[in-house]
Amino acid sequence: MHGFPFHAAAGEFLQEFGGLRVTVAGPGISCAREPFEIDPDLAVGEEGRFAEMSNIFGRRFFPLGETARGEFFLAIDEEGVIYLLQGWVLSLGPSDTALERLVTGVAAERLRIPGDGSR
Repeated sequence: MHGFPFHAAAGEFLQEFGGLRVTVAGPGISCAREPFEIDPDLAVGEEGRFAEMSNIFGRRFFPLGETARGEFFLAIDEEGVIYLLQGWVLSLGPSDTALERLVTGVAAERLRIPGDGSR
């Protein structure tokens, strides 16, 4: 799709959840609950950002959609872990729990750049 590195984990996730739109708001368990949408086309034009983040973190990020009214892209790697991407990368964990974390407002964990102890 549009120059993004498609892989089996992305295909499986999109087959099950593609087109999902969740409208939530308000306080969550450890962060605000934000609406999100599963639609990879929302990332068209961001191929460079996904390629750069994939390169930096050594993972093949494929776009899933967006959250927080477009503030973050949702992405999945080849192992089925879901992330929030912006100028940094936050992990929501394995796909089987990531959507629950988004709906209930559980904060994602910032990924550290491999080999960089300061970030």
